[in-house]
Amino acid sequence: MHRLRWTTVIVVVAASIASGVWGLGVFGQLSEGGYIDPGSESARAAEVAEDALGPQGGDVIVIYTPDGGNVDDPAVAQAITADLQALPQNRVDSTLSYWQLAAGAQAAAGQPQGQPADPQTAARAAQAAAQAAQFVTPDKRSAIALLTLAGADETEKLENYREIKDDFTVDGVATKVGGAAALQLSTSERSKSDLTLAEGVSLPVVLVLLVLIFGSLVAAALPVLVGGLAVLGALGVLHVIALTTEVNSFAVNVASLLGLGMAIDYGLFMVGRFREELAAGRSTAAAVRNTVATAGRTVAFSATLLIIALAGLMLFPQGFLKSLSYGGMSAVALAAFTSLTLLPAMLGLLGPRVDKLALPRRKKQIEGEKPVVSTGWERLARFVMKRPVLVALPILALLVFLAVPIKDVQFGEIDERVLPAGDPARVALAELKSEFPAMSGTGVQVVLRGADAAAAQPFAAQVANVPGIGEATVSGSQNGVTEITAALESEDALDPASTDAVEQIRALDAPAGAEVLVGGFTARNVDSIDATYAQLPWMVLLLAGATLVLMFLAFGSVLLPVKAVVMSALSLTATFGVLVFVFQEGHGAGLLDVTPAPLEIGIVVLMAAVVFGLSTDYEVFLLSRMVEARTKGASTADAVVTGIVRTGRVISAAAILLVVVTGAFALSSLTMMRFIGVGMILALVLDATVVRMLLVPAVIRLMGDAAWWAPGPLRRLQQRAGLAETDEIEEEGEGAGLVRTGA
Repeated sequence: MHRLRWTTVIVVVAASIASGVWGLGVFGQLSEGGYIDPGSESARAAEVAEDALGPQGGDVIVIYTPDGGNVDDPAVAQAITADLQALPQNRVDSTLSYWQLAAGAQAAAGQPQGQPADPQTAARAAQAAAQAAQFVTPDKRSAIALLTLAGADETEKLENYREIKDDFTVDGVATKVGGAAALQLSTSERSKSDLTLAEGVSLPVVLVLLVLIFGSLVAAALPVLVGGLAVLGALGVLHVIALTTEVNSFAVNVASLLGLGMAIDYGLFMVGRFREELAAGRSTAAAVRNTVATAGRTVAFSATLLIIALAGLMLFPQGFLKSLSYGGMSAVALAAFTSLTLLPAMLGLLGPRVDKLALPRRKKQIEGEKPVVSTGWERLARFVMKRPVLVALPILALLVFLAVPIKDVQFGEIDERVLPAGDPARVALAELKSEFPAMSGTGVQVVLRGADAAAAQPFAAQVANVPGIGEATVSGSQNGVTEITAALESEDALDPASTDAVEQIRALDAPAGAEVLVGGFTARNVDSIDATYAQLPWMVLLLAGATLVLMFLAFGSVLLPVKAVVMSALSLTATFGVLVFVFQEGHGAGLLDVTPAPLEIGIVVLMAAVVFGLSTDYEVFLLSRMVEARTKGASTADAVVTGIVRTGRVISAAAILLVVVTGAFALSSLTMMRFIGVGMILALVLDATVVRMLLVPAVIRLMGDAAWWAPGPLRRLQQRAGLAETDEIEEEGEGAGLVRTGA
């Protein structure tokens, strides 16, 4: 990179900008779906029902409430019907309203005078009347219309909804628009605006902090530049992926968060080490090589571990989690790549000028003062070395205490509670649940394949008798498929009573010759959780296995990687314990202005991967300096002290910067983004302080020399892999080599 510095800078910057410009097209390719398991029973139920009965309504649900009178007033009915008929046919596939159903029920009930009643006609009339009753409140003050949007997928449907969302105004009638499309659009628009807000708030603060940390405007600008280019490059990668598969819009948020955050982290370590090498009297070329061979090596290991952690999301069937994996992996990989190519090249171009535009404090150091080694960090390290048990036990007790609420964790899908109170889509969906429970989309969809409507009636009665089910009616029958709609007694479709009802319906014996498929919102949630639980052990195995293998190859120790996994697991469970306490149980939720609800399992899995990866990230940075000192002959205690002194300030600074970048998401109006922001703040503060700076050193001190042990065959394997620590460059000049030593 130093030898080809100009070429590297030109190529990497040009490629990143080009990728970003082209990558802006990804916003037209993103979807708002992918939250369900496509192979689940609930997904099959929806597919079978749609194939046999036609498109299922509920993409958009409009609640009409006349200013005076009721919904049966002829003038009101005519105005609303005319408005619905005026909707563009290329945007709306079908419409089903109370007024259509009421007219159909009247027509079905009508018999020529003097003719005997036809039983089939009477049955159809009764079914039409029952269906119409689900579309209106008992007092006839409000009624609804269901719209099925045109479009081959959720992305097209959402685009069509954008075009008609303002077309539901009727004079003299109050309207509220809800349904899946309204929820998705409101979530998407808030997500984009919140991302802009988070970046607008965090970037200036990060730049100021970097200037204060580095003492130089030029040095501070380098990590921000690397982060910006990493995010631009990630947009291009996401655009490529979106051309071939579904990518959820939240992938862009994850790419922005991790691309900027990790690039700043990596840049902080790289630039800090480069300046340390220059302060030791090395030439620019030697300082660049030594920086890449030490801090760069650590960055490569750290990024690899985080990418593997994010790759674990690919194990799950939900497209939403795969999308988060795409965004996270591409951003972290590009942040590491740019930090190992562009950044060393720019450091080679700048040399000592990296300290240009320095603050007065930094100028004094440059003019002759040697870098100050923090006596505060050394005193802390010596205290931990003298009293490891006194330090370790209270911290372990604290982590276990914080983790206790996790035993009561509940998971659920994203619903209207993710939106802030007062959001029009949330208000409409809340009213649907309370006034039109059967049509709110939160009921249970029971699909019978191979049974007609008459045979389905007894089964519907069995469904209605299931605890937690209010009523169950046959809502459609055609082509050998009958659909039963079961209303839940609870307004919360995600509470235990609702999920138990789904399980009990699935346990019922199917009618002779028929297959029963249970779907709907609650069933999708149950299936999604089951699918996640089924793959979770494999993700844990991947994270733990990759950490053990890579950290052994990096440090040549058997016990240090085991300790790293245990420490990261403790930090992770403590973080989630606090999140359950706040976001699910509601303690302090008012301060954060969020509505307590079950945790969205996809966001939890994402957080688990990122927090575990970041915990290991800081572990790698800390242990790399400890192992470097140990390689040079230091005792265990002295190696630990050296590691803390050399990295304490840098790790703390990195954590503060990442808290600003990721914590800015806590300003979001969406609960799931606020969950990520608050969770990252908790995880970073906890991990970079009590865990990494106190608990880890105390545990290593208690392990003693055993911390560095490895069996002979494994030690030789690690040395042959050539990934051990390196000493400094032997001599100055372009031809200088590196002396490689065992870790």
